[in-house]
Amino acid sequence: MSTAPTPAYALVQLKVKNPEEDMQRYGKFVIAMFEQIGAQVVALSPTPTVVEGSWSGNWTVVIRFPSMAVAEAWYNSPEYQPLKDLRINELTEGGSAGVR
Repeated sequence: MSTAPTPAYALVQLKVKNPEEDMQRYGKFVIAMFEQIGAQVVALSPTPTVVEGSWSGNWTVVIRFPSMAVAEAWYNSPEYQPLKDLRINELTEGGSAGVR
């Protein structure tokens, strides 16, 4: 019987103002953080195919974390807080995310 933690997946929908600026000021730093904690971007698309409902973002990201504990620790970490603030207050016009 395996005792490995269950992976957690985050689904993120964003309205990025400028994709190039977002990558330079936010994305490249977050990707480096993901590498350190064993998380990975599974899917990244500016044009997802919507099969039900509506989709208001212009970027969709799916991230795999080794566990929910790792995802929560990263999201609440002191290192991520300035980047989170930058994303919310400067680089995007809103969005939503969920982890499970």
